Amino acid sequence: MQGKIMYQGDVLQAKAMQKEIMDVKAATGEAPLWTNQMFGGMPSYQIWAKYGKNVTTYVIDALKTVFPNPVDTILLYLFGAYFLFCTLKLNNWLAATGAVAFAFSSYNFIYIEAGHANQAYAIAFFAPIVASIILTLRGKYITGGALTAFFLAMEIRSNHVQMTFYLLLAMAILVGIELYHAIKAKQTAPFLKSIAYLSAATILAVIVNAGSLWTTYEYSKYTIRGKPNLKSETGAVTTGLDKDYAYNWSESVSEVFTFFIPNAYGGASGAPAAEDSKVVKVLTENHVDPAQAQQFASQLSVYWGNKPSTNGPWYFGAIVFFLFVLGLLIVKNRIKWWLLSAVLLSVFLSFGKNLPFLSDLFFNYFPLYNKFRAVESTLVIASLCFPILGFLALNEVFVNRDKPYIFKNVKLAFYITGGLTLVMIAVPGLFLSFKSIEHQTLIGGLTQAFQGNTQMANQVANALIEDRQALERADAIRTFIFIALAFGLLYIVIKQKISLTFASFAFMAIVLVDMWSVDKRYLKDETFVDKDTYSQAYTPRDIDEFIVRDKDPNFRVMDLTLADPFRDSRSSYFYKTVGGFHSARLRRFDEVIQNQFTKSINQDVLDMLNAKYIITADPKTGSPSMHANATACGHAWFVKSVKYVKDADQEMQAISSFSPKDEAMIDQQYKSIVEAKPIGATVNGTIELTSYKPDHLTYQTGSTSNQVAVFSEIYYDKGWTMYIDGKEQPYYRADYLLRAATIPVGNHKVEFIFHPTSYYVGENISLVGSILLILALAGAVYAERKTKKPELAKA
Repeated sequence: MQGKIMYQGDVLQAKAMQKEIMDVKAATGEAPLWTNQMFGGMPSYQIWAKYGKNVTTYVIDALKTVFPNPVDTILLYLFGAYFLFCTLKLNNWLAATGAVAFAFSSYNFIYIEAGHANQAYAIAFFAPIVASIILTLRGKYITGGALTAFFLAMEIRSNHVQMTFYLLLAMAILVGIELYHAIKAKQTAPFLKSIAYLSAATILAVIVNAGSLWTTYEYSKYTIRGKPNLKSETGAVTTGLDKDYAYNWSESVSEVFTFFIPNAYGGASGAPAAEDSKVVKVLTENHVDPAQAQQFASQLSVYWGNKPSTNGPWYFGAIVFFLFVLGLLIVKNRIKWWLLSAVLLSVFLSFGKNLPFLSDLFFNYFPLYNKFRAVESTLVIASLCFPILGFLALNEVFVNRDKPYIFKNVKLAFYITGGLTLVMIAVPGLFLSFKSIEHQTLIGGLTQAFQGNTQMANQVANALIEDRQALERADAIRTFIFIALAFGLLYIVIKQKISLTFASFAFMAIVLVDMWSVDKRYLKDETFVDKDTYSQAYTPRDIDEFIVRDKDPNFRVMDLTLADPFRDSRSSYFYKTVGGFHSARLRRFDEVIQNQFTKSINQDVLDMLNAKYIITADPKTGSPSMHANATACGHAWFVKSVKYVKDADQEMQAISSFSPKDEAMIDQQYKSIVEAKPIGATVNGTIELTSYKPDHLTYQTGSTSNQVAVFSEIYYDKGWTMYIDGKEQPYYRADYLLRAATIPVGNHKVEFIFHPTSYYVGENISLVGSILLILALAGAVYAERKTKKPELAKA
């Protein structure tokens, strides 16, 4: 309304990642499928791709055009959950209240604040998919099947496979429970018919997204989620992410208290200390200047869980938690057992390294599970299931006529949740330690900061624990108040003192106050900034402006002023970089990072990557300085000699110290291609880049004999084709990362064109699927109208 936009960290990172793609799209009208902006070059599928033959692309574009960010996402949260609760036969106002409870779950907003747009969109389609599946299982085969296909297609198009995987895991539990009851009731025929329609819907949703799924599947095998190229010390070869990396964001077991007490673990990392905090008080008592004390206290994290950092807690709501427990007591619908099972599985899996028996079982043996990181994300399933069971319980209170039975269980739920909350107010140390696993390290660091004053260090550490306890206790009091309000409302409803409509409004009001007041801690007013402020995020330095003026269309920069040049894409906004940021980077490049850049910077590798400029920071002042790299190899070059290596390990060792301009390290698997034509004994020729587009590179060569040419471009054979004078010719990999080819004698035009079959054929399949999806939805509308006409005639 005020013309402001959200300042989202990941969105800013994405803006840099997409820079070359969007520049080319603006100039030519077509977005390239390859970009050289980061990590030397990579497919753009997981950065930005149009998928113009997928009908769901236009649905998402329409939503984003009509509604400003993040209104579109929040409306999808609300609409999808409302549809689900209506499907579960709650009255309209109660369904709307349940939708608010789901939509305003803390992480739904934390994902928005962080800029995880695809993840948030994927979560938004959870509820309508569940609703559509339930409709199909109830016998609404055509309508349910068509809607399942549509919403699942939208879910897949959101392009967050991890979220989709977790949803399908939960759906598998639901189908398993339904199968059990179908067999028990001897109703397997209608169940199998439902499964047939759901299977067809799933296949149709996959076909609609054939382009994105095919490219993702193909590319993933060559990323850090695929098979390693280097053998481990034991010689074992695995696939998927490194376990430590995947488990890095594991939920602490007792962190489940944040489900109903948001600050049980201190809230977000890096939250500023309150002016009246115990830490500030201890520091000032030890004669530290109040302003300095405040600043120092702000550097101590009140979050004390095992995760490296967090943007906030998984808060499902005090009232929702109370209603969920009530649902376990009074809901008779068998859907309760699905919800409970899904919650338990998602919670246990979220523990990751803190519950290794189960986590390792899934990580080592369950298909696809080891492709995903941040295992705490499994809690998205719990965040959906909690409000579903909670509002099924509330509906049961409204409609069940056995009020004594209902009131008995309402009191029991209140005693359980209210009693637990009172314990967390009175003696929170009974369940929580308020000490991180690095508490002793913290004391050591404080001792050093206070010049060996151990007593003061312990005082500050103890004060920090007290501050954490104070945060937890304040939120526990808050939680008890909301639980008491919900209990009071239920008491009035059971005694039939107010109408059910008014009761629904009252519950909506207190649920909204409960959830929104916590969401505002993380999606703050300060998150929204003027557009000018947002645009200034990429204000170029003098060094950046100097490099940008270079007329060379294709060179790279190594920016060592960044805290981690391989986890930060800011420099990629201005020029092509050796580093960047992406969670699906090519594994070969990641292996080079680990082996050639982690301990020290390998100049030979920088040279072969054509790092024309290197930016460093002054160790004293921190001011950046730049120097041109005189030994950079350029766009392409003929080498004097070829050295064959037997495998990736030997090739990695070979590039640790070599002369990239003179020699090429080539895997022996390519020997027959290299030597298909006799290679000249001496280098006598030229090769230069004459035309540059990210997905179409043109070179002019001239030589007096056949020569091996190395190109400073990343090798990826799933789409790149080489042509010499218009005829396709083989090429091969050199120096672990780069493309190389044997160029024949004479003058030639050499082209590398990126035209991946997975994208172009996949797009045509998507077009067929999109047409079928539209026909299926039209058939569902026709079937519904045909069904309702006799009903209206009878009425």
